[in-house]
Amino acid sequence: MLTRRIPSTVEPYRLAANHERLEGLVALDKLARLADEIGEQQGDAKVTLQFSLDAQRRHLIDGGVEAHLTVPCRRCLQPMDVVVSSEFQLAVVSSDALAAEVPTEYEPVLVHDEQLDLLGAIEDELILSLPQVVYHDETECAVSREQLSSGELPEESASRPDNPFDALKSLKGKL
Repeated sequence: MLTRRIPSTVEPYRLAANHERLEGLVALDKLARLADEIGEQQGDAKVTLQFSLDAQRRHLIDGGVEAHLTVPCRRCLQPMDVVVSSEFQLAVVSSDALAAEVPTEYEPVLVHDEQLDLLGAIEDELILSLPQVVYHDETECAVSREQLSSGELPEESASRPDNPFDALKSLKGKL
């Protein structure tokens, strides 16, 4: 069982040079942008990070994050539990110019003064892995199928609506 807390900032260049591995927990209530997106959260996210160098001497982070989140159902707005997980590959860069050169299989992550905002990067991955739309099962949702309909459908008119091309048909025979 993981009990170690992931530090909020790290020196990724040193960790990559030593091929370090970090495993631990991140408190979900410390992630303000995630709370803005789906509401306040309880518990911890499990995080695994492997720092390394590739053949081109790029500093890389292979990581994974998993969390049990409470998100609002889009029908009834009541909370529901969702398991979110993400596997990611980050390339550590020190400028936007270097970020543009990162191969497409990696996401660039910007470092300031050789310090990486690790919690920010983990929070980004959690936000990106949130499902687009979440619904309770119909049997568990507080909103029934009948409540979702907005009324009766209007009856179709027996007569055809005016066709804007009817005028063109009458001209066709005259030319």
